[in-house]
Amino acid sequence: MLDRSSAHRPSIVYRPIRPSDIEILEQIHVNLFPISSLDIHRYEREFFLNVVNSHGIVSWGAVDISRPNGESDELIGFVTTRIIAAKDSEIEDLVRYNSPRKDLTLVYILTLGVVDEYRNLGIATSLVQEVIKYATSISNCRAVYLHVISYNQPAINFYKKMLFKLVRRLPKFYYIRGQHYDSYLFVYYVNGGRSPCSPLEIVVAFAVYFRGFLKKVLAKIWKHEEKNIPRWSRCKEASTLLVTQNKRILGGGDTTCQCV
Repeated sequence: MLDRSSAHRPSIVYRPIRPSDIEILEQIHVNLFPISSLDIHRYEREFFLNVVNSHGIVSWGAVDISRPNGESDELIGFVTTRIIAAKDSEIEDLVRYNSPRKDLTLVYILTLGVVDEYRNLGIATSLVQEVIKYATSISNCRAVYLHVISYNQPAINFYKKMLFKLVRRLPKFYYIRGQHYDSYLFVYYVNGGRSPCSPLEIVVAFAVYFRGFLKKVLAKIWKHEEKNIPRWSRCKEASTLLVTQNKRILGGGDTTCQCV
């Protein structure tokens, strides 16, 4: 266990999760996430086997190499992810992109956890950064996304701090111990992926376009009216202006003389 009162700082290293991690990985999941039935437990066991053997799941583990008593390679944190085709995902309508490619993908965060005594050391942040870096390295990936149960306020604050966008609330998404809970859907866009325009963005874009269009129309109308002014009318205006200016000069001379 980490001694917070000591001056020693843990030495955290990040590595892929291996088959030897399966027991501690399962134990941390049991401690952090609720399991309420044998069916769920069987599903979880299969899930763990897929994680440690990299069967369709990409994962990272955190270890404290400064731990004594042979625990220096024991997991103290983890993140598990899966690559999903964008067209098969639930957020296809939330990913806007300009690409003719049909094989676009997303990275879905399945689970993220850090044991209690290693919380608030930036480990979860580093694990998520590994996921974002991985997603960015995949040229056809457009986003990282995940679900957060509605009452998990620390997780909600964490993902907002990591600049994930809260894009949707899903009613009764989770069913745990006989009770339904809502879920929040968070998305982090990569490689040019972006969300569809909001109603406000559409209004603003239309206003900018309409203002530019109106300026062009008014400029054309003004130019057309100038061309339609008769030549003799413009000459007459110029002559009148010249005569008026000459009268003003004469009047000004008279005033000066009167003052002497």
